[in-house]
Amino acid sequence: MTWLLLAGAVVFEVAATAVLRVSDGGRRRRWLPVVAGGYLVSFGFLSFALRAGMPVGIAYGVWSAVGIALTALLSRAVFGDPLTRTTALGLALIAAGVVLVELGAR
Repeated sequence: MTWLLLAGAVVFEVAATAVLRVSDGGRRRRWLPVVAGGYLVSFGFLSFALRAGMPVGIAYGVWSAVGIALTALLSRAVFGDPLTRTTALGLALIAAGVVLVELGAR
């Protein structure tokens, strides 16, 4: 159950970040309530995952790392942002770091 809650946190965080891009950095103000709502729901899911017993180091590490990776991939697919070899290597290193943190917590 904790992983499902964490997945919800990641999905809403990535969606809010994508909408932030659509808002043109806040210049299109009508999108800002959607951005704020997405982040609030994301933090809500994250807090529920912590309350359900997930260690904060694991929760935050996975939440931020998966969020970074999904945001980069979504930005490439939707907005045409560059996804270079260096970026891909960075994402792989982030993933490896999260795995190491998870293994270290056991």
